[in-house]
Amino acid sequence: MKRLKDLFWPLVGLLAVGWSLNVLYSKLRMEAAADAATGALLDNAGFVESLKIIALQIGGKLSAIPHSGYLMAVLSTLAAYLALAWYDRIALIHLKREKGISWLFITVCSFVTYAISHNIGGSVFSGGMVRYRAYTSKGLSAGEVAVLVALCSFTFAFGTILLGGFVLLFEPHLVQPLAKLGKIPISDTLVMVIGGAMIGFCVLYTVGAWLKFKPLVIRNFTLEYPGMNVVWRQWIAAPLELLGAAGIIYFALPEAGNPGFFVVLGAFLLSFSAGLLFQVPGGIGVMETVFITVMPGVPATAVFAALLVWRLCYLLIPLALSIPMVLLFERDQIRKKKAADAA
Repeated sequence: MKRLKDLFWPLVGLLAVGWSLNVLYSKLRMEAAADAATGALLDNAGFVESLKIIALQIGGKLSAIPHSGYLMAVLSTLAAYLALAWYDRIALIHLKREKGISWLFITVCSFVTYAISHNIGGSVFSGGMVRYRAYTSKGLSAGEVAVLVALCSFTFAFGTILLGGFVLLFEPHLVQPLAKLGKIPISDTLVMVIGGAMIGFCVLYTVGAWLKFKPLVIRNFTLEYPGMNVVWRQWIAAPLELLGAAGIIYFALPEAGNPGFFVVLGAFLLSFSAGLLFQVPGGIGVMETVFITVMPGVPATAVFAALLVWRLCYLLIPLALSIPMVLLFERDQIRKKKAADAA
């Protein structure tokens, strides 16, 4: 039974990826076939040849992105990762352990944590291992690191619920294409009610901090309710990270047919959350399917190109930069251990 439970979510994630990639391929092929000459080539091409034809179209979309679009995408990436570093700082403030740990150390630790966890999935566990190794070297206990990881995860969830609530409240039609795709009937009124409830949750959470709710004590374990000094920072840091991440995609999309930042933000929140839920590394296939479904006015190849820019800026380049950082940290730890042993 335990083995079946361990296999359940990986299997769900695999099915989600397979279904999403099938939908994505169909959309891309349909768009490419809209051109009569390309359509004739696709009719006579096999699967591999069809992928090459579609890849050429995507390459054309990448080259069409202006330099200013790439620059703004890079700046959006920096804003997102700085906000993620603020997540860790907020958690350390909650633990009252921020003194003696520099912003530089926190930023590097956070950068490596998210670069790895965003790429391989299982963010709580993969990110937890990185943070445990880093923060225990600064004197934090295993229990404190666990609270830090949990609070960082909650801060992300808080931002998703907050911004998602506003998107559903002011752009309820955004859900309709996805509801039709999944054959789930849902009205705009119900979507708006859900959005209002999500914002209401964030307000109630803040009221709890203002009223200074008592800690939750379970035997020897004490869970402190975050204070206002933590919560007001979450109201800024959490949305900032998500706005930055969505901004990468927005600035990489063409102006023609661009539905606006709010719709792009909504599509990002829906697709990225779905990718995390199904433990799909990088949201492969899932994000493309959601974006193409929600934004039918934007060519599928342009959407694919924008998401490729997002993966380069938000996932792959940070992962490549994080590897030497880990090696340098481990070398420094080995050097310190040798020095301590020698003393």
